Amino acid sequence: MREIQIAPGVAMPMIGLGTAGLHGAGGGQAVRTALALGYRLVDTATAYGNEREVGQALRDVDRSTVFLTTKLRPEDAGREPAVLAASLHALGVDHLDLWLIHWPVSGGAGVASWSAMLEARAEGLVRAVGVSNYSPALVDELIAATGEAPAVNQIPWSPSLHDPALLAAFRDRGVVVEGYSPLRRTNLDHPALRSVASSRGVPVSEVVIAWHLAHDVVAIPRSADPERQRSNLAAASLRLSPAEVAAIDALAQG
Repeated sequence: MREIQIAPGVAMPMIGLGTAGLHGAGGGQAVRTALALGYRLVDTATAYGNEREVGQALRDVDRSTVFLTTKLRPEDAGREPAVLAASLHALGVDHLDLWLIHWPVSGGAGVASWSAMLEARAEGLVRAVGVSNYSPALVDELIAATGEAPAVNQIPWSPSLHDPALLAAFRDRGVVVEGYSPLRRTNLDHPALRSVASSRGVPVSEVVIAWHLAHDVVAIPRSADPERQRSNLAAASLRLSPAEVAAIDALAQG
């Protein structure tokens, strides 16, 4: 599995399983299937209400082989230690690989929450900390207040949303971009995508995920279907040419 360095000593798989909407026995089975197929990044959140199901699936594998992410709801600002303890308990683990602020906290970037997350990292409860749905300006607020940039910013990303300037802004700040809903926000029937997929002999969805990786953007597509999970993961082996990447980049201008 291809990985990207997000912090000293912390490497993150570049393709993972998004779990929003995966609940109950079916949701737990979807996570188990993904892990059996070779997924090593699982993304959940307190707001998803499925940390327990994810944790039960993790019991089937060696915890040290899985990169686990969950997220703090903005309404839980001020309760960070208790919320983290509840997440760890529900997931059945003693630490997270990545803990994110799910959305900007009302009134700003959430500097108090960010400071609490840095404390959790110092205590060894999380290996890396980051944010989700943040702008560069909000990231700058966190850096100005604490001297530390988020390791990751999880944001909606797809060919139609491609913004080189935004990617460059986060990279200049040392922030790795993780894209959620990479397929749901993509027109999979677009001729440019179908052309690349046809020439490569792979599904269009695989091309879209490989395009994310070509830009060093982590992709976390959600699927409970084993064959789609398998295809999504196979994108790790697909290396697009510069011309193919440029053709897909152009979808954002359409």
